[in-house]
Amino acid sequence: MPDDAIPSGGTGPALVPTAATLARPEGARRYLVATPAGRSPAGRPLVLVLHGAGASAQQVLGQAHPPSPLSVFLEIAARDGLVVIAPDAGKGGWSDCFASSARVARKDDVGFIAALIDHAIAHHDVDPGRVYLIGVSRGGWMAYRAAVEIPQRLAAFSVVLAGMPLPGRSPAPGMPLPALVFGCTADPLIPYHGGKHWYAPWFIEPVRGIKDSVHAWRELAGLPDTPEVVRLAASDPRGRTSVTRYLWGGAPGGMQVGLYRIDGAGHAEPSRLKRYPRFINWLTGLQNADLEVAEAAWAFFRDKRAGAQLTA
Repeated sequence: MPDDAIPSGGTGPALVPTAATLARPEGARRYLVATPAGRSPAGRPLVLVLHGAGASAQQVLGQAHPPSPLSVFLEIAARDGLVVIAPDAGKGGWSDCFASSARVARKDDVGFIAALIDHAIAHHDVDPGRVYLIGVSRGGWMAYRAAVEIPQRLAAFSVVLAGMPLPGRSPAPGMPLPALVFGCTADPLIPYHGGKHWYAPWFIEPVRGIKDSVHAWRELAGLPDTPEVVRLAASDPRGRTSVTRYLWGGAPGGMQVGLYRIDGAGHAEPSRLKRYPRFINWLTGLQNADLEVAEAAWAFFRDKRAGAQLTA
């Protein structure tokens, strides 16, 4: 086993992330980075992982309790030679797709993400054409903003447990990108069908439904509304949750838009390996175990290159 890998308790060894900072106009910004040993002249893929509200880079990469299922990207990185970076939102959280222009002027998190991409290309042998972004919950709202503002820097993006802003609330996407969305129908925080739960905190705004969010990217990509539909094998003998995958676009290296609809589950990333404790399930709803969210996202990302879909 290489020195930069540790047993993960999952499917194999995992890279060990290290803490780093990057100078930005608002001050030094913190992030975690995990890089395979050795050089890669041909270039490595980069996956940027954005944590949710109240969480951190440490939590989303499994270094703080409770470890997020997205920390499985560290196992994928050890296996497939990825660079994984988890930026930290810092005080006040992300300047996401709901942020005012004044807030963005004080702390531009899209600028931070773009600077991390530049740094990874310069220092970690990252292939500029294989940069992927995934965010969960409020990190998903941050991923939507980045996909709208810097689509040329991304080969694909994924959002877990977050709908887009309502039309007119923020700039609309103007460039098609491969997009993969995971949504849970019993989410008590972000309604699957859109709007806002009556008991939601004041800082949560109404959102588009998950299906409408997916179709915004499908329509922008010019993909016909004839998805491939696959029902995943259920792991819960009580049948409380189930997963159906919808995929528009047939070529793994081409333009695709996908949706994992997770019926009966709540505000928790689906995972077999990283299970949230019961007290969290009481607050967020059931956690599905029919798929591994990081593995599903990587399977979607793996063959895609920036710009290739536009010239195919």
